[in-house]
Amino acid sequence: MDIVIRHAREEDLPGAGEVCVEAFVGDGHTAPDSGYVGLLRDAARRAREAELLVAVDADGQVLGCVTLAVGGTDWADIAAEHESEIRMLAAGGAARGRGVGEALVRAAVARSRELGLTGMAFSTRPGMLAAHRVYRRVGFTRAPGRDWSPAPGIDLMVYSMTF
Repeated sequence: MDIVIRHAREEDLPGAGEVCVEAFVGDGHTAPDSGYVGLLRDAARRAREAELLVAVDADGQVLGCVTLAVGGTDWADIAAEHESEIRMLAAGGAARGRGVGEALVRAAVARSRELGLTGMAFSTRPGMLAAHRVYRRVGFTRAPGRDWSPAPGIDLMVYSMTF
């Protein structure tokens, strides 16, 4: 399968939003009635306020997406100013097992290096085991000293990498 990773275009935004909702709600990481669903669906906002990378097939169908934020900006939760952070990594059901998630993570690493940053740090939920395997394959390691909780009952693990 040919996958192209690129910055999202206007025509990609609805598909990117739906892929995020499908992945987070469909996999049970976010409740369907959560206010977070609106944020997941709002790919246009992420594209305006951060960098939104998409994986598309030869027909231009969005297979997955990831938001990349530089530390110290509104979309960065845990990254320091010299780091970037990935948010809302998602691969649609039809793209699972085809390398979409890993390709998006590798593209985020490459983009972070292009920006002159010295590393990455980001949060993940403990139950996102498939994503954890991707992160380790790409070279990220756990940073348990940076783990945090944005709200009661939501515990987040941090992975990081230094370039």
